[in-house]
Amino acid sequence: MVFWEIIKVIVLGIIEGITEWLPISSTGHMILADELIKLNASDAFKEMFFVVIQLGAIFAVILLYFNKLNPFSSRKDAKAKKSTIELWLKVIVACIPAAVIGIPFEDTIDKLFYNYITVAITLILYGVLFIVLESKNKGKKFRVNNVKALTYRAAAVIGVFQLLSLIPGTSRSGATIIGAMLIGVSRAAAAEFSFFLAIPVMFGASAIKILKFGLNFTGSEIAILLIGMFTAFIVSVFAIKFLMGYIKKHDFKAFGYYRIVLGIIVMAYFLLSK
Repeated sequence: MVFWEIIKVIVLGIIEGITEWLPISSTGHMILADELIKLNASDAFKEMFFVVIQLGAIFAVILLYFNKLNPFSSRKDAKAKKSTIELWLKVIVACIPAAVIGIPFEDTIDKLFYNYITVAITLILYGVLFIVLESKNKGKKFRVNNVKALTYRAAAVIGVFQLLSLIPGTSRSGATIIGAMLIGVSRAAAAEFSFFLAIPVMFGASAIKILKFGLNFTGSEIAILLIGMFTAFIVSVFAIKFLMGYIKKHDFKAFGYYRIVLGIIVMAYFLLSK
């Protein structure tokens, strides 16, 4: 790979590391980035790359929350270990809707909705939803303030909301956070559960994309994947810490306004470039 291709991959990794966790749609940003950066790779590889690069971001969650997610930690007593196992069971329950509907219909959904018009509309729509929801929640006390306090029913409801993220531009974290807050889950608990839910979802999605693409990677393709994933991992560590610190003092309205502005930019860019 030439120097500029490496720079492009690093930029894409930075974008992924930031946008995967903030509720602003990694897909919307990646569509714009791919249009501007033009990574020198086949369309089939880029389709796979934009999904598999998310594994780097997932490893950041595993690193930051390893003890909280590890049911076999020697620092936990029997009760804490049982609670951690229950948390994982709730994550699995929340993943069922995506597995049942997302896997068989993924290609159809991509063909129908993977375009700039859909991305722009969903960016704006969910931006408005965040602003309306936060205005409604102003001064409100949430019923659930810890992920371990989530019920299985609540986990299932959040999993249904995650289905909305199958539509490009929605944002997986955005859909799950909105769903969680609508049923009385605090911002911090909603964000954390969204992080944990991403682990099996992204591993599954990456495995499917790799199998579809095939295992005949060239040396440069392997390098692109590794550089992109490593960059996304490093940036994600800081992005997750930033988000969790930010929502302790602020709501999600700023992200709502950002989504609206980005949606307008996406729409304007593609309409004017035709």
